[in-house]
Amino acid sequence: MLDLVTPPYSTSSHGKPSRYCRSLTEYSRRKTITVPIGDLPLGSDYPIRVQSMTTVDTMNTLGSVEQCIRMIEAGCEYIRITAPSVKEAQNLENIRKELRARGYTVPLIADIHFTPNAAELAARIVEKVRINPGNYADRKRFETIEYTDASYAAELDRIRDKFLPLVRICREYGTAMRIGTNHGSLSDRILSRYGDTPLGMVESALEFLRICEDERYFNIVLSMKSSNPQVMVQAYRLLVQRLEEEGMKPYPLHLGVTEAGEAEDGRIKSAVGIGTLLEDGLGDTVRVSLTEEPEREAPVAKALIDRYIRREGHAGIPAVTHYPIDPFQYTRRKTHEVANFGGINVPRVIADYSGIEVTDHEQLRPIGHFYLPVPDKWRMNDLGADYLYCGSRPVPFMLPNGLKGILDYPSWLAVPDKVNTFPLLDSDTYLEKRQNPALLHPKLNFVGLLTTEWSDRMAQALLQDRNVVLVIRTENEHALADLRRLYVELINRNITCPVVTLRSYPDRQGDSLQLYAATDLGGLLVDGLGDGVWLGTESLGAEEANEPLVTAGRYNALAFGILQAARTRMSKTEYISCPSCGRTLFDLQETTAMIRKRTDHLKGVKIGIMGCIVNGPGEMADADYGYVGIGKDKISLYRGQQVIKKSVTSDRAVDELIELIREDGRWTEPEDLD
Repeated sequence: MLDLVTPPYSTSSHGKPSRYCRSLTEYSRRKTITVPIGDLPLGSDYPIRVQSMTTVDTMNTLGSVEQCIRMIEAGCEYIRITAPSVKEAQNLENIRKELRARGYTVPLIADIHFTPNAAELAARIVEKVRINPGNYADRKRFETIEYTDASYAAELDRIRDKFLPLVRICREYGTAMRIGTNHGSLSDRILSRYGDTPLGMVESALEFLRICEDERYFNIVLSMKSSNPQVMVQAYRLLVQRLEEEGMKPYPLHLGVTEAGEAEDGRIKSAVGIGTLLEDGLGDTVRVSLTEEPEREAPVAKALIDRYIRREGHAGIPAVTHYPIDPFQYTRRKTHEVANFGGINVPRVIADYSGIEVTDHEQLRPIGHFYLPVPDKWRMNDLGADYLYCGSRPVPFMLPNGLKGILDYPSWLAVPDKVNTFPLLDSDTYLEKRQNPALLHPKLNFVGLLTTEWSDRMAQALLQDRNVVLVIRTENEHALADLRRLYVELINRNITCPVVTLRSYPDRQGDSLQLYAATDLGGLLVDGLGDGVWLGTESLGAEEANEPLVTAGRYNALAFGILQAARTRMSKTEYISCPSCGRTLFDLQETTAMIRKRTDHLKGVKIGIMGCIVNGPGEMADADYGYVGIGKDKISLYRGQQVIKKSVTSDRAVDELIELIREDGRWTEPEDLD
């Protein structure tokens, strides 16, 4: 990387400095052009907008209208409706008229995949159309094609001919357009030329965008969606950079993690991807894709957005003048190994029991450690915490294998078991005691450091000592940027000690706790920053303080969920399930719950659950197995992107899916730990 005078710069893929955000340390939204969408403009001069998508069959006019109204009342500002064929596109007019008759002027967006003629009709009716470059002018056959420059140019001419009618209609009618790339539905042409990469995603959109600009049509929004938050974040950053490199207009960005799933996992994954970009000022409209009713999506999107309403004016953070991190490709920060932290170890989870007096074995059950009295043995599930922080109160029994203790330094000095218990020192105490190594643990010492306590003296100590894990925290409202700056400082000084990120959220519960923690911790992890996560419980709200063990279990599950969403530690089954729409051929929520009930013990297995072929083999590109609706009561089962079983009846499909997993030697029977 280059030494840079202006903080927000990084090095482009062409070796030229270019922006992907305005500043790495000072929050400000990226400046964009304004895109008129009905009477609700989009862009940086306006608030970040909330949107979602209907799930009712588009031909059901009244059902669609009623669902739209529920979505509007939940906070939805734009509504997207699928139009898989001309007849659905035609019915958008009836839906729009009925909404207007009832006094609702919400802009409608037609969602188009394989049908240019439906898009051309819809563009005359609604305020915006969304097209997917991967399947608007191409058909995906999972073929590798060798192109010469001339043959590739001929393909671009073919795309232009197919796309130009829509561009000209949109320009004539004042209709906006989203060019929405999906990671899982890149065309064979793009995959053959650029590979399954963020660069391929960006180029897929730019091919269509160049056609629009040639036609002097600029009423455009862009998106780079993926079910993998790492890929999604990298693609959006690269898109912003490429727009500037090519001298294109700064178009508004639609943010979303596609096929995020349901419940807590869906919220966590969405926040890791969307929140990371919002932190750097990227994003002008948000859609959270949950396998739930669409009116449940808008409040989650709004909670993510509202965190930035008053973010400008936060306490100052020292500027980053040399940025050593590649923002377009995942690379984990280089660290040396201390105990089981750093090196090639997965990031560790520290459970905070500082507000709990541990007196019996059962109290460790919420963090994944189960004592079985009859065989007198401990068992641990896949969400078993690695370390237990007890503040000043030692645990009165031997901890199970797989769980180590952490105590505040004065209490640690008094405990006899210094093999399985380690000290936590504040920065001043560490700098004092390190002068006499006998006063510290010989193998592992945790050193707590507030970002504002960083000093040259601390840097020198960390360069010399090989038995320290740094625990960093911040009091700055712009938390991710402040913590990231400290990681950058460590990298630039060649300090390789492992680092645990500690975040606390007093009085935060439910969605906001999940979303804030997933943003702050996950946003670091997707850039390879962090060897452990610690959700502090020292300042809980009254409700949480009354149920400390329940809270500890919830925080522990959240920590593991963040690591999984950031793709840095796979500890449970991952479900890549679409949020449903008018194309869906079965009850996605019910089916996802049924599959989860039967398979959620399969550690690290990724299962795609898709309502139709549009969201089938392409969108679940990252999954190991797929369950895809192909017709009424008919399911196709996939291994990766290959169809293994076709037209399985829905009453047999889950059993057949399990049999497929069993054939691959990846099935295990669930354990009963009660």
